[in-house]
Amino acid sequence: MRLFIAAATVSFVLVSVATQIADAPTGFDNKTNGMVDDATHQADQTKFEEVEQLSDGLGPLYNAQSCRECHQNPVSGAASQVSELRVGHQGPDGRFRTPDIPIAHGAEVISGRSLVNDRAICPNAAFPDKEIQERVPETETIRTFRVSLNLLGDGFVEAIADQTLIELSKEQCKSSHRKICGQVLYVPIVEAPGQMGVGRFGWKDQHASLLSFSGDAYLNEMGITNRLQPDEVTNLCNAVSEPNDTTGADGLADIDHFARFIRATKAPARDAQLANGAAAKKGLSLFDKIGCVTCHVATLTTAPAGTKINGGTFTIPPALGSITLHPYGDFLMHDVGTGDGILQATREHYGHKVFQLMSDYLSKQDFESSRNKIRTAPLWGVRLRPRLMHDGASLTFLEAITRHRGEASHITQQFEKLKRADQEAIIEFLKSL
Repeated sequence: MRLFIAAATVSFVLVSVATQIADAPTGFDNKTNGMVDDATHQADQTKFEEVEQLSDGLGPLYNAQSCRECHQNPVSGAASQVSELRVGHQGPDGRFRTPDIPIAHGAEVISGRSLVNDRAICPNAAFPDKEIQERVPETETIRTFRVSLNLLGDGFVEAIADQTLIELSKEQCKSSHRKICGQVLYVPIVEAPGQMGVGRFGWKDQHASLLSFSGDAYLNEMGITNRLQPDEVTNLCNAVSEPNDTTGADGLADIDHFARFIRATKAPARDAQLANGAAAKKGLSLFDKIGCVTCHVATLTTAPAGTKINGGTFTIPPALGSITLHPYGDFLMHDVGTGDGILQATREHYGHKVFQLMSDYLSKQDFESSRNKIRTAPLWGVRLRPRLMHDGASLTFLEAITRHRGEASHITQQFEKLKRADQEAIIEFLKSL
């Protein structure tokens, strides 16, 4: 027998009646959540923190030299204030266009991606006369920064059933009388050609799988080609054979270690002292009462252990199965008035081969309507972020709250009607997360 069990808010999860639900372990102690042993987790963390060199295939265009560089506050895998630049422009038909960025004095044009890398490996000793630094042309008038995301606890997020997120979207629409309707995007599972899943990772929900996410980041953020993303952005200044990321003696490539590391991390822990205080408890009640929990969903539950996900390429282990997590997010796309107008670049995130294979499926997704939508930021660990929202432009919780418009306009209005003491209680609750 199966049934829908309501979580603490509007989320719904499909679980077996006989299944015992446990809370996701939390902490910032660099310990495993139980999916692997601590020694394996530490070895995977070492890979995650490894600084890439030119001899490893770094670049030619890149933003960082290690995963940790963008995901480390307060520990590896967490968020940071490191941001990346994305640009584009609106075509004559009103649709978003990715930029054409000339490099090497116009000898080559980078196209098909909205990401503009901050760094390049040359000029260098081997290529003293090559200049491949990307610069934004004046034609690209749509511009934004996006801060790096927290990855801690994302193994539990990956293990949430697609149907759970689909039902959550439907319930939001129904309960809010269509004022709030989280958009579900189906995206390719890069390691399972031809398979799609519900996106949940990245500011545009561009990935459903942590392995797909890792392969994307390794190429586009560090310039390291891998089996999922084998094509360099440019071959200028490139002197290392492809793919750069190859299988090691243990049968795993770096991207496999990255994905396993993320899957085995604990979820961000709350500030227990603040969380148990009267102000934070009052703030939680008000947070729920005025409707913030419609999108910042308090409780979700993962699919049972043994469930095959990611196109059948990953089986949920006992440590991730039938687990209750408290992300304060719905992992859906919403227009809250802060959207940056950037459409996700499918070739950039999925690679040329997958783009060609699945172009028909991708064309059926209403990506264009998501231009001004952003994935709801999960609030777990938000107390450790001094810059807020997708672009890091909000510097206080009050600024971030009152910046919410669009689908959240009526909720923001409810917040603004509260007494100052009640507003401060909600902020105290956020400080506890």
